[in-house]
Amino acid sequence: MTTLWNKRADDYTNTSEGGDAELTMIPRWSIVLAILVFGATQYLFHGILPHHKAEMLPWRILMGYSTGTAFASYVLLVGYVSRDVKRRNMSRSLWLLIVLLMPGGIGGVVYFLLRQPILSRCPHCSTEVASTYHFCPQCQFQMAPVCGQCFRGVQITDVYCTQCGHDLAEDHAPNRLRVYSD
Repeated sequence: MTTLWNKRADDYTNTSEGGDAELTMIPRWSIVLAILVFGATQYLFHGILPHHKAEMLPWRILMGYSTGTAFASYVLLVGYVSRDVKRRNMSRSLWLLIVLLMPGGIGGVVYFLLRQPILSRCPHCSTEVASTYHFCPQCQFQMAPVCGQCFRGVQITDVYCTQCGHDLAEDHAPNRLRVYSD
């Protein structure tokens, strides 16, 4: 049984689906460091800073939790970027430097705007192609189901093309595409 804590870094290189799979890419060191940063922030606001006025307690609690959450989220972002750049064959040191040095999380925004697409291998010729390609540019191997009339991507379960209304049953999509979609 493989859980979030038992995955290796190599397990993330072929992940092309979104959602919860993206969250599993956050490394353990980043999670532990985020917990420590959050705890240190709480200690700073509730243990070190003066709090002799009782009417300031709600404000101190609010500021402690929001600041701790912001710093912990930043640590998790750095951890995610450290794994994601490897998966996308980008320069790890350059992007970590950008994310760490640009203030206010702007480096993370720049990373998400400029990151390269995830590459996968063509099963026929082993050429690296973007996961959004429907055909391999080297051998014309069909990687994903497409409409036979407009050649836009469709789901394997679609009966008609969502773009042009073409009857997809007439195209006779290869059975091997059903394996890729499952």
